Amino acid sequence: MATDLSVGDVAKRSGVRVSTLHFYESKGLIQSWRTSGNQRRYPRSVLRRIAVIRIAQRAGIPLAMTKEHLDSIPTDRQLSAADWQAITAAWREEIDRRVESLMQLRNQMDRCIGCGCLSLADCPLRNQDDHLAEEGPGARLLVSSTD
Repeated sequence: MATDLSVGDVAKRSGVRVSTLHFYESKGLIQSWRTSGNQRRYPRSVLRRIAVIRIAQRAGIPLAMTKEHLDSIPTDRQLSAADWQAITAAWREEIDRRVESLMQLRNQMDRCIGCGCLSLADCPLRNQDDHLAEEGPGARLLVSSTD
């Protein structure tokens, strides 16, 4: 039994498109090698890495952060339960931060008129006390450094 998989096999078994595999590879999240016939081959361990990447994406974890954690694990072995625990512990703070931010947004939305200008005198979302009005109309901040 071969220990490597073709790009089609990986796509089928992982549930992602071939183009997605190429994207992950271009970002350094997974690695392949080429056969003498110039065909991509992946180690079986790539399937678990792809599962971790997909979970991270679903949780809103940036690919750069995912890569940082995957880089600490040798590509020639499966991710272990201990590896998974270390990764999720590192992600927990980011997920908690996102949850808190979304809850704040949800709780403040009822006071917003939803026009998009975000420079009203009473905008509780981004511009309390209308400090940005002098810069003109329209949204000025996407993410506040004080959030």
